[in-house]
Amino acid sequence: MNAPSTPRLTLDAARALQGMLRTEIGPGLTERELDAVETRFGFTFATDHRVFLSAGLPHGSSRWPDWRNGDPEDLAGRLAWPVEGVLFDVEHNGFWHPAWPSRPAETSEALRVARTELESVPQLVPVYGHRYLPGIAGEQGHPVLSVYQTDIILYGNDLADYIHHEFAGRSSNLLTRTTVDFWSYFVEGGPGIDVTLPTPFTPYATSAEEAVDCLRMLDLERLIGRRPHPAQLIEVGLTALVLDVETESLPLLAGLSRSEHEQADALFDQVLDELSLLQDLPADATDLPWEAARWELVRWWLQLIVNGRLDAGAGGDLITYEGWGALARPQSLRPLVDMTDAYNDWAATRRGDREPLAEEILEEAGRLLAGPWPPLG
Repeated sequence: MNAPSTPRLTLDAARALQGMLRTEIGPGLTERELDAVETRFGFTFATDHRVFLSAGLPHGSSRWPDWRNGDPEDLAGRLAWPVEGVLFDVEHNGFWHPAWPSRPAETSEALRVARTELESVPQLVPVYGHRYLPGIAGEQGHPVLSVYQTDIILYGNDLADYIHHEFAGRSSNLLTRTTVDFWSYFVEGGPGIDVTLPTPFTPYATSAEEAVDCLRMLDLERLIGRRPHPAQLIEVGLTALVLDVETESLPLLAGLSRSEHEQADALFDQVLDELSLLQDLPADATDLPWEAARWELVRWWLQLIVNGRLDAGAGGDLITYEGWGALARPQSLRPLVDMTDAYNDWAATRRGDREPLAEEILEEAGRLLAGPWPPLG
């Protein structure tokens, strides 16, 4: 694990970031208060997180941890949340990290081994809701992660980038990267969902037309800079082949083995060319990068949510990150973004009442699809 080389966050820069927040800002934590929090709960703040909290303490919403007057049990629960989420997936969803010893047959013993392994992973410290920053003393510039069990999303390349993304709707011009041992696995090929990666959906196509549309949408994702995974290209190609889409290269793409994954990109391009999809891409013709392509993708993500092919929370995150934020925060998407924010709220997660919130996202997705496109406002 290496700390990135990024400009040191200053108090003035931190106060400027806090000016973007839609919440009250109280007096910053003193060095003595910060030290007391670390001692009480047994962790350390990263350098940039410490500076941020010294500049001012956000409050007024349960999503901001109140390190000064907050309920100690609540703060301890937030700190334990990432590890407890991994253990939940070990117990209930079969998760097992590849670097761990072989999984024991008995669930109780698997949990014991997993808990032991997790004692050595870098501590994640809550920033806002279930957005976390690695708590590595003396280091700064690590990415902010959105954590829900092993569904872990890179939500900002560093603390400043995260604030710009979450609260100002500005897309980062940085290359996404992770830096933290263990947690990087989930973003870089583990089971989690990274909003910078192509859409994690179950192929929905039931006709050749829908299969071609799916191929086009993945190409649009590449157009706006999202990174395709070879296995996804192959799976979509196989779906198209089964549904009788005919091109010379499609059987080659669909038949690639794991050892041949490096050929997927080139064969995917050949399939697109043979279907004349490359000639039909929307132009980058406005001040907003790839505006038309992004609106097409937002519509697709909404359709996947409505069809049950994409989890409502994951879809809401994608639309927030690549739609609302990158399209200059259109008001027409604001209700869905707010619903996603509520779905991700720490308090809702603790209460276990996310299902009604997911239904609200689903209903809003249907409402948007039923109206004019792009939606007005």
